[in-house]
Amino acid sequence: MRILGIDPGLRTIGLGLIEVSPKNACSAVEWLTIETPEKTPLAARLFELFEDLTAYLVEAKPDLVVVEQLFFSTNRRTALDVAHARGAILLAVSKAHIPLLEPNPLELKVGITGDGHADKRQMQDMMMRILQLQEIPKPDDAADALGLAVFGALTRKYQEVISHELRVTSNEKLIKKSTSVPRAS
Repeated sequence: MRILGIDPGLRTIGLGLIEVSPKNACSAVEWLTIETPEKTPLAARLFELFEDLTAYLVEAKPDLVVVEQLFFSTNRRTALDVAHARGAILLAVSKAHIPLLEPNPLELKVGITGDGHADKRQMQDMMMRILQLQEIPKPDDAADALGLAVFGALTRKYQEVISHELRVTSNEKLIKKSTSVPRAS
């Protein structure tokens, strides 16, 4: 399974692609950024982002995309720009018919480190361990995107475990019900 993490932004969009083996081992395939020129009008930047991401989705063929939800920013202009970019990202993913996860920062931190108050360094250290990397990927936007992809892998694994437990529990109930029914002689 291939999982793409996307760290939304208007100037720089981080992309991190990982591969998850059948035994749930994660490995980094690549990490990169899409950049849009600052002096370009907003509509043109969003169009470029949409086009570049659409082309990358076709090339990378992810099975799942993980895009971080926005959190309130004290800089309203930056928050609005990121919200616009996030809209273009969600549109590209939706157009490609790829399943999407949208964790908020707290869910992301808890999912990767087990600590909702983890700092950036703790997140990077855990991501490096999971992906067996020797150093922190650069730039930061791409490293953050890899962290989102890892969250997708861990969430998927957790959902599979829960799904399996529910099936086992359901089957046990069915077996109990079927064994308690009197047999006709």
